[in-house]
Amino acid sequence: MSKTTPATAFLRRAEIPFETLLYDYDPSVEKLGVHAAAAVNEPPERVFKTLMTDVDGKPVCAVIPVARELSLKKLATACSGKIAKMMKPADAERVTGYRVGGISPFGGRKVVPTFVAQEVLEQPYILLNGGGRGVQVKLAVPDALAVMNGRTADLLAVIS
Repeated sequence: MSKTTPATAFLRRAEIPFETLLYDYDPSVEKLGVHAAAAVNEPPERVFKTLMTDVDGKPVCAVIPVARELSLKKLATACSGKIAKMMKPADAERVTGYRVGGISPFGGRKVVPTFVAQEVLEQPYILLNGGGRGVQVKLAVPDALAVMNGRTADLLAVIS
């Protein structure tokens, strides 16, 4: 399957091997990422979501497993910052050039610091948004981290 987006074009230019997986995007589901994982027949711990945040007034991208929640406190610590908050959807779209539901850590409008949940290191490969609603890209973890210049960190909220 093939669909060209700014993210897939970016990966091709970087000569990163990847596979594109398309699925029927359904904005009515409660957990879009978990729905995407099921739609492409992958376990949720291998499918990662891209969250745009603001740390001390600067944009930061956080990449975490779709079934988990981000700890804003841990993200701020990873960034050596004080206060992290989720970016408003309109701001996330302006910074990345992507629509919410299709935000990718690859090929965005601006290059921003990217932090990836350390659990990524437990996976042989991961899937991430490919720059469009209903588009996932599957690639090796080392390639994903290298091309997004991602730094791994403890980012996940503790499940009680």
